[in-house]
Amino acid sequence: MRVLGIDLGSRAVKIAIFENRKLDTALVFGTAEFYREFCTNVKGQVVIDFDKLNVGSFDKIISTGYGRNNVNVTNAEIIVELKAHTFGAVWQTGLKDFILLDIGGQDSKVIFVKNAKMADMVLNDKCAASCGRYLENMANVLGMETQKMQTYYQKPVVLNSTCAVFGETELIGRISEGYPMDQLAAGVNYSLFQRIKPLIGRFSHDTIVLTGGVAHCEALIHFIKTETGFKEVVIPEKPQLNGAIGCCAYELSKN
Repeated sequence: MRVLGIDLGSRAVKIAIFENRKLDTALVFGTAEFYREFCTNVKGQVVIDFDKLNVGSFDKIISTGYGRNNVNVTNAEIIVELKAHTFGAVWQTGLKDFILLDIGGQDSKVIFVKNAKMADMVLNDKCAASCGRYLENMANVLGMETQKMQTYYQKPVVLNSTCAVFGETELIGRISEGYPMDQLAAGVNYSLFQRIKPLIGRFSHDTIVLTGGVAHCEALIHFIKTETGFKEVVIPEKPQLNGAIGCCAYELSKN
């Protein structure tokens, strides 16, 4: 059986294909690129052209993500992101009990997973200051690559603003005060952690699993390890593809 899972995110579109219950293909596209290159508008509906994707045939399609209700994925079963990410994290880690933190482009999700199922959750989709887009914007203000910025965590400059827009203004002010770039970058990373910390603190467990495009943020990992009660921080092999993988894992769980 060949299953395709697609996670239509706000910043990236992720595709996972399972064949014979194993991950066979993993693809990541920028969202704008994906819509431009692989989608067409048919009577006001955005439709994916899978022939252009050149991914071959498949028996089942599962769709999730930010754009799951706006893009017509022909013959697809649609599932909510929380379910997809739970199934993905369980499949990728082999764990059954943990806290899942997924930081996406425009939101952040914390899921309490118990016995391999979602037991509780908290979602922050109201403020961009706790998501990946915030880091991208702040890196642009610093004139630094986002990946490089995420490596700094020592002596973070204090950034008090709780708003992404005002945060940029505050950061510019700190730059004008002459703080070193590494401390400014550390301050950005710590401000993200401060917004995430109350969310992950809602639930009690020794293990946290990080997924999403920010999962490899060295600074965030450092702050979680040093300033929270988690004894184990787990990063799956393909954290950004967790939702798409979860779509496939969900389908396979039914057989």
